[in-house]
Amino acid sequence: MSTTAQAGLPPVIGLSSYRVQADWGVWHAQADLLNSLYARSVEAAGAVAVLLPQHGDRAAGVVERLDGLIISGGSDVDPARYGADRHPQTQAARPERDAWELALLDRAAALGTPVLGICRGLQVMAVHAGGTLEQHLPDVVGHDQHSPGGDAYGWVPVVTAARSTVRALVGAELQVNCHHHQSVVAHPGLVATAHAADGTVEALEDPERPFWLGVQWHPEHGDDHGLFRGLAQAALRHREG
Repeated sequence: MSTTAQAGLPPVIGLSSYRVQADWGVWHAQADLLNSLYARSVEAAGAVAVLLPQHGDRAAGVVERLDGLIISGGSDVDPARYGADRHPQTQAARPERDAWELALLDRAAALGTPVLGICRGLQVMAVHAGGTLEQHLPDVVGHDQHSPGGDAYGWVPVVTAARSTVRALVGAELQVNCHHHQSVVAHPGLVATAHAADGTVEALEDPERPFWLGVQWHPEHGDDHGLFRGLAQAALRHREG
């Protein structure tokens, strides 16, 4: 579709998804899925959400059809991706998902496609940049407030950096809900633009790109949709630019 034909249409945002064993109706089978709060948040921001199941080596062609990209939350990144041995608390590796999301980021970086990383997505962005992760955050901070256990979300106060994209979208201070036991340590080329009180990196940005932002929390579970609006606006500019 030409740029002229796309004028007036909402931007299309791709969301990476899980491939897991699932149950629905009478079925028990492998499924490609994602919590519907992601799509609802994208839709509330005025964009169209499209789930991106793992497609092997087709990431380049997929990203070329998108106006923006979300690397969504999920299980731990394989520590082999950043040259580390597996911690006993690290979840089983999902190499196909790691490879798929890293390939999506490769193409998004080449095309200048706006990207928002959420929770695991932030960590994937850091690893994509050549960074490393802390595999079990309670070992470092001495508490489990970032992930209380089970399906419970933690509530953590976060301070954003002055003149950052994340501050422009969500403000200087906010309470965020989170569910992660890992965190970013090294993030070459990316700038940490939000932190929790215990020092945990809560947001990363690439200052050389128009919109390349990851957050450690789950904005789709909160009342604030500023991050999704920011992505949708950046996606529209990207398409029209």
